[in-house]
Amino acid sequence: MFSINIYLRFALMAATLGLGLWLHLAFGFWYGFVFYLAFLFFAVGYFLLGTVQSAAMMLQTGQFAEADQRLSMTYFPKFLYSANKAYFYMLKGTIALNDKRNDEAEMWLEKAQTVGLNTDNEKAMVLLQLCNLNATRNKWQQAAIQMKQLKELKVTESAIRDQIKQLDKAMANRSLIKPGNRGMIQQGGKRRRPPAR
Repeated sequence: MFSINIYLRFALMAATLGLGLWLHLAFGFWYGFVFYLAFLFFAVGYFLLGTVQSAAMMLQTGQFAEADQRLSMTYFPKFLYSANKAYFYMLKGTIALNDKRNDEAEMWLEKAQTVGLNTDNEKAMVLLQLCNLNATRNKWQQAAIQMKQLKELKVTESAIRDQIKQLDKAMANRSLIKPGNRGMIQQGGKRRRPPAR
């Protein structure tokens, strides 16, 4: 997908607006009209798309701090196109999770769910992170509900399907350790032999 560098976009917005105003004042409105249109094109693109795409590309290469900085250049996220708004919140949640800011991560991911995600793959990505977060916090009931929701989605991306299977397996193993049996399992998965009578 074609994307304009955010710094270039800001420069083009300033240049087209400046030229439009100068030509308008010097020679009349119609001389500046084309530059006004160009300014509107760049401005509308910024307000609807923000910096989500470039931030997502940075996250793919593990540049979490840079991606967060790029997202901070989306000054009006509430104006974003709905799909981009959901991605904005999802990326903010992913970055917060990476920085161990779990409460903030949960808030962003739940916002992404509220806005609405277009595909089951996108819904699964958010649910997977929330489910994993609840599992690490020992909120097993919430994690189980989210795992059930995950299994109902038609996920087509193999990487996401594999992550769901791994998390489901980890949760199933955890549920085998009942409170009364905790002493029966040692590190490394070996079972203690009961004392001889």
